[in-house]
Amino acid sequence: MQLDRLKEILTKVDEGDLDVDTALEELKSPGYEDLGFAKVDQHRHLRRGFPEVVLCEGKTEEQVVKIMQQLAETDENALATRADEDIYQAVKEVLPDIKYNEAAGTLVLEQTELAQEGSILVISAGTSDIPVAEEAYETVRIMGNDVERLYDVGVAGIHRLLENQKQLRQARVIIVAAGMEGALASVVGGLVDKPVIAVPTSVGYGASFEGVAALLGMLNSCAAGVGVVNIDNGFGAAYLASLINKMN
Repeated sequence: MQLDRLKEILTKVDEGDLDVDTALEELKSPGYEDLGFAKVDQHRHLRRGFPEVVLCEGKTEEQVVKIMQQLAETDENALATRADEDIYQAVKEVLPDIKYNEAAGTLVLEQTELAQEGSILVISAGTSDIPVAEEAYETVRIMGNDVERLYDVGVAGIHRLLENQKQLRQARVIIVAAGMEGALASVVGGLVDKPVIAVPTSVGYGASFEGVAALLGMLNSCAAGVGVVNIDNGFGAAYLASLINKMN
């Protein structure tokens, strides 16, 4: 149930236009739709401010299609992550307005006007980190935030970052996606007075251990104000950034 619909029901009861028993019947929903293989959370938006997000990884095309259809019925915006071309084509057959970001692996359904609140900056250390950064970008955007990108500004050519300090200063929250040794998050953290959310990526040669080296480097950052999410978790970084950005 959407927040607006809940307010409408309660307002009608308060004004005497809807009796309590009828309102109760409408509110008796268990809060989820049972599809057999999945229980789609219909009250996630009320609790968390955004509907349930679909992780396509590990699901069949049919399962993703049915879940996305269920989410679309709420008339709210919807997001799916870790989607491939086949899943996109399957969903597009039933939801033609779905948008696919191939680099990010995201499916986005825009059914309500997007707000443009605050300012979030998504940074990638290298071009190879862009897929994770794009997952963060698409998540931040569909959650109703003003967002900008700053890509390929890693420590191997630090002047590329330093030439863009105006963007760093203007953002309320910064997301940094970096692989290899993950040093960029510390550098950014030492330049700004705002939260930095570091995303280690699984980019790098053997001793990077598929992102573990970057993860440990970011956890050991000497710059204060740097938080770290899991390896390749652009979605998780973006969700946290959105919550911070929308705080009064």
